[in-house]
Amino acid sequence: MSQRALAMFSLLSFALSATAATDSTNQPRNIVGYIPSNVLSGIALAVVLIVAISHAYNFWKYTGKCMLPMVIGDWTYAGGFGVRFALHSNPDSIGIYIVHQMLIVLSPCAFIATEYMVLGRLASYLDCGRHLFISPRKIARVFVISDIVTFLIQGAGASLSTAKTESALRLGGHIFLAGLTLQLISFGVFLAMYIRFLVLVRMREPRLWHSDRDKAWYKDWRALAYTLLISSIGVLVRCTYRVIELSQGYTGHLSTTESFFYALDTLPLCIAIAIYVPFWPGRIILHIDDLTSRKIMVTDEYPIASMATLA
Repeated sequence: MSQRALAMFSLLSFALSATAATDSTNQPRNIVGYIPSNVLSGIALAVVLIVAISHAYNFWKYTGKCMLPMVIGDWTYAGGFGVRFALHSNPDSIGIYIVHQMLIVLSPCAFIATEYMVLGRLASYLDCGRHLFISPRKIARVFVISDIVTFLIQGAGASLSTAKTESALRLGGHIFLAGLTLQLISFGVFLAMYIRFLVLVRMREPRLWHSDRDKAWYKDWRALAYTLLISSIGVLVRCTYRVIELSQGYTGHLSTTESFFYALDTLPLCIAIAIYVPFWPGRIILHIDDLTSRKIMVTDEYPIASMATLA
């Protein structure tokens, strides 16, 4: 165990030292405030690509339409890290920077949309929509609309992030920050609702909570429940970081320090998406695409719904 920890520490130290070497104040004037490290970009790209390929395979094998936004978002997010190589060589390119921002900053909106839809499917499978503020059928609709609105606001702000005039640049920053703040609030409400949902199911539906305890881990609905929770926490960390970062401005310490980007943005998001590789919703819940709130047929395919109905 200690040897693995030492190896990971050595790899991280090497990567950060490479970042420090390119993060010098003597570097040419550039838009992001530092020269992106090719080492860190390569590591991040490799990780995201592995997750993207794994998700694509799971989607093909186990289906799960609710995961489609994340599957697509994986590839656009990976593209963002690929663009960082070009940004390393051309740190003053406005065009490359805009593409980078669009892919890195806006791709997580797809991850967030997936979280919303997974909760709707899970609540429908358990037939426990009564423990939510919003019915399972409306969760995705309400929160995805919110996600789209904040996506458009962020996109509008990002389009002004390279403006030549100070007033336009400041306006773009304010618009972008507004979009991120609204996204954080929306997702915070969602996560609070989900945590409340889990607590109520565990307290008021004990038979349902322990219904899969004798099954394999990949058939236990609680595995998916905890996966969604961990993934959502990762997304929340990233959203919080982005709001604080933008509140400092494009020249703030968080915006111009690459290590913060990887520690508080990339790492939480990688955890948020990678955890679904083994705990794929379509693998844990059969026929997940057919689930609709309170309209689940009482058959052997949906034993939990039957149990919840009879309890």
